[in-house]
Amino acid sequence: MGEMVTPAWEGYATQLANAEQEGLLTALKDAIEREAISMAQEASVFVGKDTRPSSESLSQAVLDGVHALESHSKDYGLVTTPQLHYMVCCQNTQGRYGDATVKGYYQKLSQAFIQLTKNIRLHKLCLYHFLITFMNKHGRRVRAIHSVCLYCSLTHFPIPIFLLFCLTSLSLGVEMSAGERCCSYDCDADRIVYYYCDSAGRFHLLDGDKIATLISTYLKELLTQAGLDLQIAVVQTAYANGSSTRYLEDTMKGIVRCTKTGVKHLHHAAQEFDIGVYFEANGHGTVLFSKEAEEKIQQLARNSNTNDERRNATLLLQNTVNLINQTVGDAISDMLLIEAVLAIRGMTVQQWDAIYTDLPNRQLQVKVADRRVIDTTDAERRTVSPAGLQEAIDSLVNKHRQARSFVRPSGTEDVVRVYIEADTQESADALAHEAWQCTVSQEEWERSPNIYKQALCNVCRTLFFHASNYNFLNP
Repeated sequence: MGEMVTPAWEGYATQLANAEQEGLLTALKDAIEREAISMAQEASVFVGKDTRPSSESLSQAVLDGVHALESHSKDYGLVTTPQLHYMVCCQNTQGRYGDATVKGYYQKLSQAFIQLTKNIRLHKLCLYHFLITFMNKHGRRVRAIHSVCLYCSLTHFPIPIFLLFCLTSLSLGVEMSAGERCCSYDCDADRIVYYYCDSAGRFHLLDGDKIATLISTYLKELLTQAGLDLQIAVVQTAYANGSSTRYLEDTMKGIVRCTKTGVKHLHHAAQEFDIGVYFEANGHGTVLFSKEAEEKIQQLARNSNTNDERRNATLLLQNTVNLINQTVGDAISDMLLIEAVLAIRGMTVQQWDAIYTDLPNRQLQVKVADRRVIDTTDAERRTVSPAGLQEAIDSLVNKHRQARSFVRPSGTEDVVRVYIEADTQESADALAHEAWQCTVSQEEWERSPNIYKQALCNVCRTLFFHASNYNFLNP
């Protein structure tokens, strides 16, 4: 339907990518037979590209392959990743989701935004010119345009998302007024984060956890006002800040599901609920509405006997559904939704940020020879091998308040990722230092595989480097 492929299809993709020329047809036939695909049904392949120099030849190779198989193709040229997902969904729903053109994409989002915000009081609205900067894969600015926003002080600054997670103060030559609301997209516009600087010059990042909390609380309020009995849940990964999870579960009394890292896992988990909200901490996410949920919202909106409060809430829900790109995380769609929610609720970026306070944390990345040495369970929050590693982590974590730490292997490269969280920055830094100091007995060390020794040494060395480099440790 335009969403991400299931894990089973990832296997087929790997098989096809690794097939030699003479084995390609056999690999294709294998996938066709296993999935019982009818070759009598006409198929269309939609192709898009980004600004990298390799995109031209790669997209042309895909088009040539589709032509060789005597199938239909549509070349959309330069588009964002979410836009291409949108096109496929439109095609597979015979136009019910929207018009499968770039113009249709913008028309659907803009009309939904206008309908969602048309009843907001005028004193909350004004025209404001702001700079939108698009970034390429290397973090370089490739295009800047002046646009108009309906709300004051929204600025899209040319700061790559990955860099924002490393900042505690802003000194990149970007001029920001105190309290000015800013956001950044990644290079293919499927991730978004917000940020601002306070009057003291301190940098505040509102990541995917804050976005999921804002949207889910807004939706839950509308469901209550509309009197709709729909199950809404927030899907997170182990990287979600502990404060966000506690707020959603303890304050909002909501459902929180934790999955393995990766948008494909969050997306499919969100499909299990009437309304599933998912955002990774890096800002990649969206909201999914089940078919039944959409039908209930539409039926209530058409009911002429509904009182004004229920009807207004239902219309807001209906327009919210239309504004969201449900196929995949979409920075443009997410930005418009966030701006609409803030305006509807009359919230400033500071009030949004104050919903809960993030627990201080540290994230480390360690290159190892073989990431398969470390195996995890419980949505990657606990290790099962090598033996003794989880017990050592638990022992360290128990010394600190509101602390947690996990170690997980990367899914794509020989890298081990370490996450540490505690109630204060000092405790988080001390926990990182204690992890560096943590060693196993000589007997256990001798029994450990050489690869584990190397991984442990790399973890310790990296923890020590980060602590020393950023002066986290006080003498």
